[in-house]
Amino acid sequence: MATPSVLSLVLAGGEGKRLMPLTADRAKPAVPFAGTCRLIDFVLSNLANSNLLKIAVLTQYKSHSLDRHISVKWRMSTMLGNYVTPVPAQQRRGPHWYQGSADAIYQSMNLIKDADPDYIVVFGADNIYRMDVMQMLEAHIDSGMDATVAGIRVPRSEASAFGVIDSDPEGRIKGFLEKPKDPPGLPDSPDEVLASMGNYIFSRRAFVEMLEADGENSESKHDMGGDIVPAFVEAGQCGVYDFKDNVVPGATEHDKDYWRDVGTIDAFHAAHMDLVSVVPQFNLYNEQWPIWADAIQAPAAKFTLHGTAESSLVSAGCVISGGDVDHSVLSPKVRVEKGASLDRCVLMDGSHVGEQCILRNAILDKGVVLPPGTHVGLDREDDEARGLTVSSGGITVVPKGFTVTREAAFRADD
Repeated sequence: MATPSVLSLVLAGGEGKRLMPLTADRAKPAVPFAGTCRLIDFVLSNLANSNLLKIAVLTQYKSHSLDRHISVKWRMSTMLGNYVTPVPAQQRRGPHWYQGSADAIYQSMNLIKDADPDYIVVFGADNIYRMDVMQMLEAHIDSGMDATVAGIRVPRSEASAFGVIDSDPEGRIKGFLEKPKDPPGLPDSPDEVLASMGNYIFSRRAFVEMLEADGENSESKHDMGGDIVPAFVEAGQCGVYDFKDNVVPGATEHDKDYWRDVGTIDAFHAAHMDLVSVVPQFNLYNEQWPIWADAIQAPAAKFTLHGTAESSLVSAGCVISGGDVDHSVLSPKVRVEKGASLDRCVLMDGSHVGEQCILRNAILDKGVVLPPGTHVGLDREDDEARGLTVSSGGITVVPKGFTVTREAAFRADD
């Protein structure tokens, strides 16, 4: 069989309100992650490692840093016709922005026409996982159906937090159960159900026809998961691909099937903690399926004056000068001064922690400078009084460019 022609579309236009204030100045897929990556690097790495090398990233919300990251860091061989290109909203269907994820593709139909693919991969831009997308494509082709949805197994006891896929024994989707209280378990695992990962593969002709019909439907919300996929289900032309069947080179039994939606501050922080455990839940050091990231132009990390870091990721250019770092992730060019103590923290590029600072369960955005003696994450009321954001799970976030005062912390210590 001839190699199929594939166009990959990455949906990266979401606002990411639940990740505020990290998305106050950037699109959600551009949020830094794991020290040297951005969230979008995971889906782009999966596509590139799968040899799917014609990729368009549909952007919209505060996309400057995302567009720059893609243009500068994600360069393919143009000689071979490969590319990763950001595509901003172009208003090709009238003077309005994207009305939904399906509308984003409908307004960008010229990309499909120009690429002339046999199949179209449509993936989200902001989840943490490894996946050989070619295996899912092969399963889609073998099924003979027009659409395939990737499903992730979740405990049946947690099903009420997800949209659950209801499929027959042959893998044909019969419908979706929205946050069901008592869904049936899987035939081979009664305590599990399948939830949609928001990753899809379509046969080109059927997908284009469905997008055009949806675009003309004034009652549609023009959403991939809410309108397009259910339409394929109703037509009996939608199958499910079990993520558990995906075998990624270099994966271990410990991190196989790992997938995290990092759409909230608590989930974002928890995913970082997965990286720093002794046996990491998600292994960044899998050289057979790398997560491609920035090549940082900075010297190696430096530890002076008995500075320490345990169970932590410390990026290039960091200087730990007498401070103590535990179960934390430090992005490039972070400084931690004498007597400072960090535990379960995420510090983004260029953050500076002054002497005798204490940080617990905190996220510092880029360039944050903490004056000596500042406490963050020790007292919720104290943090909120200074204008910091504290999540429902108790994670304190210091936004980019925010000036942190010490006075409230001192009052708490009196």
